[in-house]
Amino acid sequence: MTRTVTVRRISIGGKGPFVLIAGPCVIESEESTREAAIRLKRMTGELGIPFIFKSSFDKANRSSVKSYRGPGMQEGLAILGRVAKELDVPVLSDIHRFEEIAPAADVLDVIQIPAFLCRQTDFVMEAARTGRVINIKKGQFLAPWDIGNAAEKAASTGNDKIIITERGVSFGYNNLVADMRSIPIIRDMGYPVVFDATHSVQLPGAGGSASSGDRKFVPHLARAAAAVGVDALFMEVHACPDKALCDGPNMLGLDDLPALLLQVQQIDRIVK
Repeated sequence: MTRTVTVRRISIGGKGPFVLIAGPCVIESEESTREAAIRLKRMTGELGIPFIFKSSFDKANRSSVKSYRGPGMQEGLAILGRVAKELDVPVLSDIHRFEEIAPAADVLDVIQIPAFLCRQTDFVMEAARTGRVINIKKGQFLAPWDIGNAAEKAASTGNDKIIITERGVSFGYNNLVADMRSIPIIRDMGYPVVFDATHSVQLPGAGGSASSGDRKFVPHLARAAAAVGVDALFMEVHACPDKALCDGPNMLGLDDLPALLLQVQQIDRIVK
């Protein structure tokens, strides 16, 4: 039986309804971040979908040194903290360095371990020692059963508040493949599973000095994940994805989200 992980008043896992983790890829400004959070809270509230806001304060894994990374830890965490307090929503962001762990734990409800760092034993364990909910993104280079080792590292600290995100597997030549079998495989380990519907359509490095993507497949993968009983959906969204400073090609437009959420909700109810 998959355990339930609680984020404030939100339960992820078990037989509960799916949770939406969504927001812009990176913090572009405080105004745009707050506006995205307001719109997401409103649309999920109307549908009765539990919601966690996400955005990155520093995208340290960008393809090019010239790429926009975000406002940085201090300013970015301050923005996320104000959004969390003003809107009364849980917040999630990713960390990339040991120096970010303690400050992030003071602000974030969920600390996310990036896919490329999921095998870094000391880093995963130090993040878990904060006692915060830990979202481990499965590396593109791992089979689903391999991520259990990363979860065990986190759990060895005494923190059992662990969720795992599937975001596709490297197929080579700038492409990822999402294998829906991984969702029940990981759930059978006892951990709630998140499906990242937007990074799964990413084309890593396909833009030369940037990643590309194909957002038209996001709805298909999101509905498929709901059909196999996923516990949460992770989606990066933007008011105008084509003008986004990071990951625009694989982000979904905010205007396109309500219709998709309604479909996913209907599938989720049937399955569960």
